[in-house]
Amino acid sequence: MSFKSRARQTSASYPHPPSSANVSLLSKKPIRRDKGRIKELLDECRDTAMSSGHAETGHDTTCQSGAPVFFSNPLMSDVESDWSPVHDAAFNGRVLALQKLITKGKCVNLNTLDQVSPLHGACVKGHAACAKLLIENGANVNSSTVHGQTPLTEACARGHVTCVSLLLHHGASPVGSGQSPSPIHCAAAKGHPECIEALVQFGADVDQHSDQSGSPLNVACSNQSLSTAKKLLQLGASVNHSVSGELPLHIAARLSNPELLSLLLDHGADRSLRNQEGKKPLDLAPPHSLAEKLLRQAGGVSPLMQLCRLSVRKAVGKQRLAGIYDLHLPTELQVYLLYQSQPWGDETHGRTFSNSL
Repeated sequence: MSFKSRARQTSASYPHPPSSANVSLLSKKPIRRDKGRIKELLDECRDTAMSSGHAETGHDTTCQSGAPVFFSNPLMSDVESDWSPVHDAAFNGRVLALQKLITKGKCVNLNTLDQVSPLHGACVKGHAACAKLLIENGANVNSSTVHGQTPLTEACARGHVTCVSLLLHHGASPVGSGQSPSPIHCAAAKGHPECIEALVQFGADVDQHSDQSGSPLNVACSNQSLSTAKKLLQLGASVNHSVSGELPLHIAARLSNPELLSLLLDHGADRSLRNQEGKKPLDLAPPHSLAEKLLRQAGGVSPLMQLCRLSVRKAVGKQRLAGIYDLHLPTELQVYLLYQSQPWGDETHGRTFSNSL
């Protein structure tokens, strides 16, 4: 794929300002846009931008400190103007080419005008080897674009769990930059429970609030991602956390999703709570739907085993749920408390489980 085509494919993720907004480093004479001339101008522009105090051989101190160095060629009207050879190698997973560029002293923190770093590019595509190489040579793991996207949010949004783990192990903030959806919200929106688990292990709050979208559970329910909602609840997410009065149960009822409703009710969702319109979840379910039937049937008293499970989990606290495995309890009871089995869902199985206790 040509450099030009590849750059255009990423323009939706990384929009760039018009070239008139760029500071001219070269004469604005018309040019013939052949590949050789483009490469020549890119190299000339990069060298000009980095010539003040940046050596072309060896690792310069600016790169090692993680400070961004900006690169742009104002003669080019499209996104190619913001793409360096380091970006190109990282984005396309060319580890050997990237290694050669770094050996020659090319800066790993070379940013576009939108502050997109090579590490962003590597994490967008899930190239963990390139990401690791960049980090080992001083790439800033918490660099943020003008839109607030970090390498970690990009990896979480695309489900690249290897990159997520790599970034977290090298100091990436699990809570995000605050300017855009957090990493855990990105993972919840796109349905990547494995990324959510890694984030929580490194200190992300499973109930992290966003003014725009509420909690990660709200986001997962809005996107009808059952596996993601299940993972969040297993990790201790509050099932009755609301955004503008809207509970996850309200969202599931409005979407008429019986599997999601069942999951939320199983984790103690309160069907009696009302939203800002004064409506209960039952009021939002389509008439005569399976969702409506499920909510009506849930009006009774919860089974004793379920009440005990909810009480134990509340007493332990979401930050210490993983410690249940360290308690001197039967394995069958441990997995039940952690929602890794549903023994009471099957009447026969439930009696067997109860008898074993």
